[in-house]
Amino acid sequence: MKAIVCTKYGPPEFLQLKDVETPTPARNQVRIKIFATAVTASESLVRGLRFPVRYRLLIRLLFGFKAPRRPILGMVLAGEIDALGRNVTAFKVGDPVFGMSQRVFGTYAQYICWPANGVLTKRPANLTFEEAAALPYGGLLALYFIRRAGIKAGQRVLVYGASGAIGTAAVQLLRHLGAHVTGVCSTANLKLVETLGAVAVIDYTREDFTRRPERYDVIFDAVGRRKSARALVDAQRALTPGGKVTSVDDRFPRPAPADLIVLKELAESGALKPVIDRTYPLEEMVEAHRYVDGGHKKGNVVITVEHQNKT
Repeated sequence: MKAIVCTKYGPPEFLQLKDVETPTPARNQVRIKIFATAVTASESLVRGLRFPVRYRLLIRLLFGFKAPRRPILGMVLAGEIDALGRNVTAFKVGDPVFGMSQRVFGTYAQYICWPANGVLTKRPANLTFEEAAALPYGGLLALYFIRRAGIKAGQRVLVYGASGAIGTAAVQLLRHLGAHVTGVCSTANLKLVETLGAVAVIDYTREDFTRRPERYDVIFDAVGRRKSARALVDAQRALTPGGKVTSVDDRFPRPAPADLIVLKELAESGALKPVIDRTYPLEEMVEAHRYVDGGHKKGNVVITVEHQNKT
C-alpha cells in the first residue's frame, strides 16, 4: 500500500511517499480502507519536534529519538471497513466509518488496522468521506474541554482562536448548548466565525478583547499557549466574578467512542458542520504540512487517499 513516512524530525520535506506492507487485522481489530484523513496541528508539532526545549527529550522518549517510532503519522480518518479480525461483531465489511486515535498514528496511508472498540463509528450519513475526516480532531477536543469547563446554557463564552479546527467546532457546539459565544480570530476569518453561530466576533489584529467592557464566564483558548500566551496574559480582567480560563494545553484528553457518536448525531442533525480550508491528495502531503505550519488555516486541512476501486 501507499503511505507517507516521516523519515526524521524536521521540515515537511522529511515526509516521503513510500510503498509499505498492507497490515492484517488482529483478533479484535478491523482493517479500514482510508479515503480521507487530515493534517492536524498535533502531527505538525510532532513532525517538526516543535515543542519547548524542556519537553523535547520527553517527546523523543515517547515517540522515538531520531524519528517517530511509528513513522506513518496521522490520527483521524474516514473510510470503510475492509477486513475483520476474529471476534469482531460491531462492524461488517463495507461499513463507512470515521474516527480518531491518539494512542497510535498511522492514517497517512491507504489502510490501517484499529481496535474495533476504539473511537470509531459509522460515518454521518449526510457527509462525504472528506467532510467526515474534518470532524473528529476539532470536534472531540472541543467537546472534551467544553464539558470539563462545565459550560451551561446562557453563559457568556469567549473562544480564542475561533477559526481553527478546535475553534470552529467549539463555536458550533457552544451555540448548540445555548451559550452566548464571542469568537476571536483574524480579519480574514470574521465572517466565517459569525456564520458558525458566534453572536460577536473580535479581530485580534485590531483590538484587545481584554480591554473591552464585556465580561465572560469562560474564556476558552482553542489554540494552545504557544500561540495564545501573550494575548491571554490579561485574560482575568475580562472574566466575570468566578469566571475561568481553560486551554487546550491544560490536559491531554482521552475521547471515548460515545463522544464520537455525539458528533455523528449532531452532524446528521445539521447542528455541527465540518469546516474545510484546503484539500490535498496524499501525494502532496509535504505541501499540506507546509500550509499547516504557516499557522493560518481555517478549520481543517483534509487529505484525500485514492484507491482504484473507490466508490
